Amino acid sequence: MIEQIDHIGIAVKSLEDGIRYYEKTLGLHCEAVEEVASQKVRTAFFHVGEVHLELLEATDPESPIAKFVEKNGEGIHHIAFRTNNIAGQLKQAAEAGTRLIHEVPFEGAANKLVAFLHPKSTHGVLTEFCAEKKA
Repeated sequence: MIEQIDHIGIAVKSLEDGIRYYEKTLGLHCEAVEEVASQKVRTAFFHVGEVHLELLEATDPESPIAKFVEKNGEGIHHIAFRTNNIAGQLKQAAEAGTRLIHEVPFEGAANKLVAFLHPKSTHGVLTEFCAEKKA
């Protein structure tokens, strides 16, 4: 079951420039910077109410984020929904005919399991399910 919007992912060319904007212009505080080597990105998180903003900077020119920025420029990359049953959400989406990018969740940033739905099946919005990793 989806519990809430967890975060909005924003692709940036420079994490440092992005952090500076969100801190200096908006007065937000960067909580953490993390590299997710498996996804070839560095991330920065900002807490805004009950939702996070996740800035994503490519660490490799062949990464999905680098390709996104090259094609679309900087901007909103995905929306992530927190769920207490990521496998169940993936099953429900597949049964509804939605194209899955990942059939099995994998380790993402912020100690979460994540999986994505293809934007061609979600009205153009790259959709992420995320769940806290079980101890």
